Amino acid sequence: MSSRTQHLSECSKDHSWDVAIVGGGASGLGIAVDAASRGLKTILFEQYDFAKGTSSKSTKLVHGGVRYLAQGNIHLVKEALEERGILERNARHLFHRQEFIIPNYKWWGGPYYSLGLKFYDLLSKDLSLGPSTWIKKKHVKQKLPTLKTKGLSSGISYFDGQFDDARLAINLAQTASSLGASVFNYTKVTKFEKDSNHRITHLEVEDTETGTEYAIPAKTIVNATGIFTDTIQKMQNPKHKKTVVPSQGIHLMLERSVLESDTAVMIPKTSDGRVLFVIPWHDKVIAGTTDTLIKKPTIEPIPLKDEIDFIIETLNAYLKTEVTRKDVLSVFSGLRPLAKPKKEDTSTKEVSRSHKILQDANLVSIVGGKWTTYRKMAEDVVDVICRNTEVVFIPSSTKTIAIQGNISSEEQLPDDHLQMYGKDRSAYIELENSDPHLQQKIHPKYPYTLGQVTWAVQHEMARTVEDLLSRRIRLLLLDAAAAIESAPTVARHMATLLERSQEWEEQQIASFKQVASLYTLMD
Repeated sequence: MSSRTQHLSECSKDHSWDVAIVGGGASGLGIAVDAASRGLKTILFEQYDFAKGTSSKSTKLVHGGVRYLAQGNIHLVKEALEERGILERNARHLFHRQEFIIPNYKWWGGPYYSLGLKFYDLLSKDLSLGPSTWIKKKHVKQKLPTLKTKGLSSGISYFDGQFDDARLAINLAQTASSLGASVFNYTKVTKFEKDSNHRITHLEVEDTETGTEYAIPAKTIVNATGIFTDTIQKMQNPKHKKTVVPSQGIHLMLERSVLESDTAVMIPKTSDGRVLFVIPWHDKVIAGTTDTLIKKPTIEPIPLKDEIDFIIETLNAYLKTEVTRKDVLSVFSGLRPLAKPKKEDTSTKEVSRSHKILQDANLVSIVGGKWTTYRKMAEDVVDVICRNTEVVFIPSSTKTIAIQGNISSEEQLPDDHLQMYGKDRSAYIELENSDPHLQQKIHPKYPYTLGQVTWAVQHEMARTVEDLLSRRIRLLLLDAAAAIESAPTVARHMATLLERSQEWEEQQIASFKQVASLYTLMD
């Protein structure tokens, strides 16, 4: 019996679970950290891998949201800016201060955006990442050499946060575990067992690796499944009405030469009124995002041709470097779980990103929100749990809890691909140096090694080739073709580590290629 299987079996025999969380994305993992830190006996189940859905496919920004300021949602912006500052302090190894420039092609752009961003600075208070400034045309040209300059008037420079979303999710899972929570990926909640008062007494959970089913007793159940929130709520109440509106956002990954700068571009109003970001990330460039209403949620949404064309056309309207479909290294698509508005005709770009907490007996559901405010969302959910159960109310302390890998403000990490390990970097290097074989690259063009595969399996709960190539390292998002080429090497090494058969190895390669095909542009 594997240690994972044994742990699951032991959890099913434990009748003291205060909180059982369904969903292992940003919200669920944040709730697990908060609940465990308050002394609540906490267990979490994720049907796929941690952050496989929306939480690994964001724009990689930790920000207040300039567009929400334009919409007049001051409370959300203020809350998000505070959370941005808290995350910078608690996960320094993953957080990066990113300069943005808004290019002004109208004379009034300078004073208009300058005034708005000064207010943005003001709302940041002592957690500001740096002041916004009006800059002359010549300085915009220096910072953004590939930006079209015809008609350019000036620019506004401001700062926001950037991070690695999937890596933060893994670190949150590790943090929750260190606080006493039990967290499992590849465990599907299939059914709720209820008493005569319609309160949930047990969750029926299937270990999707073995097919074994377990009955897990819990006092409170949290539904943190994002775009699948309504599916879980219908398990509790078949008459449940829709509460989530899925909105699809896609991002294109391009070579660094498209921007040739460490400064990002923010286009505040594209041809259809949306915001477009062009951002340096892991020595590549991310361009996105879109907002397209989707009727039926899916774990691997397919990017639409119109979305891809929209981003390429917008890039070519602003950049000298012509971008074509052939330049796209990867396209990734995620569905935002927006809280359903009261007005049916509200467009997705106008739907608030504020979160809502819903209750049905002892099922608590969290809808809406965004990565930046995950910690505050978790605090609010656990506050509700504490006030509605017999546990002693203990205020949240997550504002000051260091996330796994965090380094002190005095420490400096080398700017390389191992920076994501933070304080664990030395332990990783020691592992890699213990065996020359682990220093072998999984792809000649990229620095990732077999040592990182080993570390991911042993310390980060990686169970599949996709877990490794998509979320433990980010190669699938950075270069889909290179990820596909790396799959056989990764599968072979993982099969050895996990004691899997050659059949498993072959299935993993085939399965990964199928998923990765969604990240490539097929003409």
